[in-house]
Amino acid sequence: MSSFDRLFTLDIAADVAAGVRSAAEIAREALTRVAAYEAVQPQVWISRFSPDQVMAQAEAVDRRIAAGERLPLAGAPFAVKDNLDVAGLPTTAGCPAFAYRPEVTSPVVQRLLDAGAVLVGKTNLDQFATGLVGARSPYGACGCVYDREFISGGSSSGSAVAVAAGLVAFALGTDTAGSGRVPAAFNHLVGLKPTKGRWSTRGLVPACRTLDCVTVFTSTAREAAAIDEVVAGFDVADTYSRRPPSDDGAPIPDRFRFAVPRREQLEWFSDPQSARLFEGAVARLQAMGGSAVEIDISTLRAAADLLYQGPWVAERTAAVHDLLRERPSVIHPVVRQILEGGLRATAVEAFQAEYQLRNHQRAAEQLWQTADVLLLPTAATTYRIREVLAEPMALNANLGRYTNFVNLLDMSAVAVPAGFRDNGTGFGVTLIGPAWADRRLLALARRYEEIAPMPESPPLDLSGAPQSVKLAVVGAHLAAMPLHWQLTSRDARLVRRCTTAPVYKLYAMANTTPPKPALVHAGGQGAAIEVEVYELATEAFGSFVAEVPPPLAIGTVTLEDGTEVKGFVAEPRALDGAEDITALGGWRAYIAREQARA
Repeated sequence: MSSFDRLFTLDIAADVAAGVRSAAEIAREALTRVAAYEAVQPQVWISRFSPDQVMAQAEAVDRRIAAGERLPLAGAPFAVKDNLDVAGLPTTAGCPAFAYRPEVTSPVVQRLLDAGAVLVGKTNLDQFATGLVGARSPYGACGCVYDREFISGGSSSGSAVAVAAGLVAFALGTDTAGSGRVPAAFNHLVGLKPTKGRWSTRGLVPACRTLDCVTVFTSTAREAAAIDEVVAGFDVADTYSRRPPSDDGAPIPDRFRFAVPRREQLEWFSDPQSARLFEGAVARLQAMGGSAVEIDISTLRAAADLLYQGPWVAERTAAVHDLLRERPSVIHPVVRQILEGGLRATAVEAFQAEYQLRNHQRAAEQLWQTADVLLLPTAATTYRIREVLAEPMALNANLGRYTNFVNLLDMSAVAVPAGFRDNGTGFGVTLIGPAWADRRLLALARRYEEIAPMPESPPLDLSGAPQSVKLAVVGAHLAAMPLHWQLTSRDARLVRRCTTAPVYKLYAMANTTPPKPALVHAGGQGAAIEVEVYELATEAFGSFVAEVPPPLAIGTVTLEDGTEVKGFVAEPRALDGAEDITALGGWRAYIAREQARA
């Protein structure tokens, strides 16, 4: 369990700057964690940089530190939701048919890299960022790290899980209706949803372009503030970027007023534990010097209804209109149903809704005359994955009850943890302010964290995770071969010698030292290839995977009896200049042939 303790961005950066640890050491540890946790939740990631590429980033950070650079995020491993562009990795937005390879990294990601952070890879999401559940993805449904029967929250599901499971120190998400806040609540994280336009959205696949925000998941408000300091800034090339006011307002005073809904307006969807935890958060703010002020939130609710029940859904449709028209079958059925609803919206309805929203905005402005900050539950309840699959629309709507209005009304927000239900799932509350109140909210969130210790997190749900992993090797790791020591040094145990299913081709790669093969799935054109299957402890397997060099990778290999184990596979580039040696039946026969020729 200690292998998955949280990673803290600022602690890592301070250690790297002081030479206590190197960025390379931290990257190696993160890669081991990622590989080990993949046996628990393989759905977290959509694509990752190879271990060599991650290590190269970290080593470059170490060189920059040695040269005297001051890097505020030095060595901190992070992840990015897969609707943000990163050069070198595909952008899928959770839809394989939509995928493309960007040539330019989005500015928010580039600023983090420039500040010394080390990017591990891109995370799973509700397809096209449409959902608050984390279960609408062809890459699989993510579960809450504390009880994987329950949803992780979405749409930034993989990003939240990666941070909460201790795989990375922080992760970028996005937020249109609550996607950067709801997963924070369920996984005991801080989720910063900045003011619209405060962070660049260039290089983001839009959900609703006029409303979208890039967000961050961290373990503390102090870390979120540090990320904001690095990332925030006007982007002249982003037409939705905004210049901040010259004065972002005075700090929230020691004695402050916070608004809460009238008791009869709070809906908990039959979850009394959430109600109790919210009362605890109210008491926490009161202990900080806050005075609760009850308000009527009907205006906020009316604004929220416009997001999915009004023509705003057409903006989601506009983002993927061509794909919806030409290849609707490749879109997740629930997402497709939502997007098709946008086709029925008219321009007249859109303008009428805009007028309604302006009225709601004017009414909502009065809130800040009453209180310094608004306190709401982040989500009123949570659900099991199977429940949201059975009833996807209504339950998703319940999750957005207290989040959907925030971007529409141009507000800023910070979601913070507020305890745990008996089943271990997290409950959170959100501190909400007007536009450009980001720093004030973050400062208040830090006070919230400091006023009293939060309940200790329950253990991660690692149920069903194998204590050991079976690995098929096909080449230089075979017994008596040059790299076999990488297995014996990890106490790997030989389970069996056998062949694969007759669906693979084997190639001798060009220019590798020591010589290495590439195993490629070829379907009906393939043959059975000799392998040895070893068993390693889960953590030993994770450290082994971290050392696998590209263009090789670890995937899943089918054996002659139909069972599946982990095994070496290869990227397409492995075949450049390679010799097809399938007819020899295995690597030992190839080595014997080459020795005979020599």
